[in-house]
Amino acid sequence: MAIVKMKKLRLAAMARDRKALLRDLLLLGCVEFCEPDELESEDFPQLRRCTSSELGSDRSDYALLTDAVRLLDKYAPAKGSLLKSPPTVSTTTVLDESGLPADLAMAGKIVGKEEELRRAAAETSRLEASLEALVPWLALDLPLSFKGTERTVFATASLPAASDMSEVDTALGAAAPEAQLFRVSEDKNLKYISIVCYKDEYDAALEALRPYGFNLMSPGEFSGTAREETAKIELKLRGLAEQRQRLTGEIAQLASHRDELKLRADTLSTKIARAEAEERLVGTESTVLLQGWVPAESEDELGRVLGKYDCAWETADPTEDEYPEVPVKLKNNRFTRALNMVTEMYSLPAYNNVDPNPLMAPFFILFYGIMLADMGYGLLMIIAAIVVLAKAKPRKGMRNFFELMLWCGISTTIWGAVTGGFFSDAPLQVARIINPDTTWQGLPALFTPLNDTVMILIGAMCLGFVQIITGMVISVVIKVRRGEIFSAVFEEGTWWVIFAGIACLALGVGTVGGVPVVLAIGVVMLFIGSAKGKKGFGIISGFIGAVYNGVTGYFGDILSYSRLMALMLAGSVIAQVFNTIGAIAGNIFVFLLISIVGNALNFALNLLGCFVHDLRLQCLEYFGKFYEDGGKPFRPLEINTKYVTVTNTDK
Repeated sequence: MAIVKMKKLRLAAMARDRKALLRDLLLLGCVEFCEPDELESEDFPQLRRCTSSELGSDRSDYALLTDAVRLLDKYAPAKGSLLKSPPTVSTTTVLDESGLPADLAMAGKIVGKEEELRRAAAETSRLEASLEALVPWLALDLPLSFKGTERTVFATASLPAASDMSEVDTALGAAAPEAQLFRVSEDKNLKYISIVCYKDEYDAALEALRPYGFNLMSPGEFSGTAREETAKIELKLRGLAEQRQRLTGEIAQLASHRDELKLRADTLSTKIARAEAEERLVGTESTVLLQGWVPAESEDELGRVLGKYDCAWETADPTEDEYPEVPVKLKNNRFTRALNMVTEMYSLPAYNNVDPNPLMAPFFILFYGIMLADMGYGLLMIIAAIVVLAKAKPRKGMRNFFELMLWCGISTTIWGAVTGGFFSDAPLQVARIINPDTTWQGLPALFTPLNDTVMILIGAMCLGFVQIITGMVISVVIKVRRGEIFSAVFEEGTWWVIFAGIACLALGVGTVGGVPVVLAIGVVMLFIGSAKGKKGFGIISGFIGAVYNGVTGYFGDILSYSRLMALMLAGSVIAQVFNTIGAIAGNIFVFLLISIVGNALNFALNLLGCFVHDLRLQCLEYFGKFYEDGGKPFRPLEINTKYVTVTNTDK
C-alpha cells in the first residue's frame, strides 16, 4: 500500500451554481477545500470571501438536536443499544431537510422539559437547605418571624457545644439581670438557644455573651413556627418530586422520536459541512473560485461531475515546496487499515514519505502475540472482536480498533499454542485438583517462558535486529529514490558492513593477517561518512561521535526488544500465581473463582500493557530509522454522519 497521490485543484464557476456544485462535491466526497490565500491581495479588489448566512443558526440547531438525543438516551435508554448497529439510510434521506422544522420543534420541547427539570431540581435543593436549617428550631413554639415586643427583644442564636451554660447564665445575669436564655436543641457542634431581654439591656447582653462564642443566627425568612414551616416545605418538596417524575415520564414518552432526531442531526451536520466549505470560497457577484486537493485516482470522476456546470478547472501535481501543505490519505486493504489507529496516534507520514502501515503490520501483530502469548486470552480477544464487528458494525476508528484486536488475538492464540499457555497453567491445575495422582504435565509446548527465558530473550533481540535492519532497508530505498546515494551508502550501508564484520569476527572468518577485513572496511566507511562537510579537528570529533552514537544507539534499540520476553514472562507468572493460589484449597469451585478473577485482572493489565510497549517499539525503534511524520490528514467535503450509516450515495 502507499500514500495516495494528490493533485492541486483550481476551479472557477458561476455563482448561481454554488449551492448545487457544493452538493455534488459533497456527494462525490473527494475534494478538500483550502484557503486561496494568493487570491486575497490588492491585485484582486473585486474578490470577496463567500459567507453562509445560515451557518450560525445551523450550528445552534445541531446543538439543540444532539442535546435532545442525549436527554432521550439519559431518561429513556434504548434497550440493547450497546451492540446495535446504526440504522442505514439513503443519501436522499439524509440530505432531505423538509422534516427539520418539526424535528427542531420536538427537540425544543424535550430540551424545554429538561429546563423545567433543572429548575425543579434547583428549587428542591433550596428547599432542602431551608428544611435542614429549620431542624434545630423544631422545639421552638414561637413564630420564627417574632422579634420581640415594644419593650423586649427576642432573638435566636448559637453557642459552641462545649459551652458551660451555668457560666453563660451567670455572665448574662451580671450584665442584664432581666435577660433570659432558653435551650432549644443541640448537636455535636452547637447549642441552639433563644434570648429574651429588655431593649435597653440588649447591647450589654450581647457584649457579655460574646466571649463565650455567642452567635446570632436566623433559620431564614419564615412567618410561622419551625414545625409549621417544615410542614409547608415538605408539602412543596412532594409537589416538586411529583413534577420531576411527571417531566421525566413525559421526556421518556418522546423516545419514539429518537431515531428521527438522530437522522435530522446528521442532516444538519452535512449542511454545516457544506456551509463551512462555502466560507472557504472567494468570488465576485457572478463567479466563485475554489482551491483544494483531490486524489489523482478520483480526477476522472471529478471531471464527470464538473462537466455538468459552466466552469473552468485544472489540476496540477504539487511542488516540493508545497509538500508540507499536501493532505495525506493512506490507501490500505482490510489487513493494514487496522494499523491506521496506531499511525494516527503517532502522526501521519509526510506526503513524500512512505505509508508505514503495511511495513509495520506484521511486526506489530507478531510482537503483540509474543508478549501476551496465551490461547485463552487470544480466544477472548477474537470472540470479542468478531461479535462487535458483526453486531455493532462500528465505523472507522472503532472498526480499526476491533480489527486490530482480532489480528492481535489470532497472533496471541498462535503464540499461546507455541508456549502451551491456556490461562497460563489452568488446565494442569484443574487436572491435579480432579486427580491428584495424575501424571499429565500440561498442554504441549515448544518452549515455555519460565523454562526457556534465556532462549526467548535471545530470540526477542534477534527479532528486534531484523526489524531494525528492515527499517534501514526502507530508509535506503527512500534515499535512493530521492537521489541521496551518498547518504544511503555511508549511513545505513556503513552499519550493514560493520554488522557483517562483527558476524565474521564472531565466526572466525574474513580475517587477513589477523585483521578483520570486513569490519575494517566498515570503519573506513564510517570515517568517510562522518567526515563529510567537516574540516580539521571536526573530522576526528565527528568520527568519535558517529562511533559513540551508532554503538549506543543500535545496542540500546536492540536491547529494547527484551521487553518481548519480559512481558511474556510477567503475564505467564502472574496468571500462574493466581492459579496456584486457587488450587491450594483443592476445591474446583474455589479454584475457578480465584482463577477467573486473577486472570481477568492479568488480562486487563496486559491487554493495555502489551499495546503500549508494542507501540513504543514501532514508534521509537522502528520508525526512527526511516519515518518522517508531520502529514496533514485528508479531510474532504463528504457526508460524515454520527448516528446513521449512509448507502446508495448518488454521485
